Amino acid sequence: MKNIITKLYYGNIDPQARGFKKDSYLQKQMSILSKSEAVLTDKLDGEVKKAFLSFVNASNVILGESELDSFIVGFRLGARFIYDTFVDSTVPYKDFLREVNNES
Repeated sequence: MKNIITKLYYGNIDPQARGFKKDSYLQKQMSILSKSEAVLTDKLDGEVKKAFLSFVNASNVILGESELDSFIVGFRLGARFIYDTFVDSTVPYKDFLREVNNES
């Protein structure tokens, strides 16, 4: 089995290759969103349509950047947990059992 870095390098890991579960709440909301956008796009014209499409595009950019930020923050938090678990050995109390075992 290849390690995770090799898998990532060759594109064998795609955490975003996911979809909504059939008939889930989110799938229904996505359907409402898509249908509403289509209706509004068809009904609007001129400057109002242009403004609406600019709004939709800007919202998508902001959402994408927000998702990226959340991913980075979450990844860094996970890395800190790993560091604290395997590298950092500072604790608020003295480990008397370790001292007893080391003395024998």
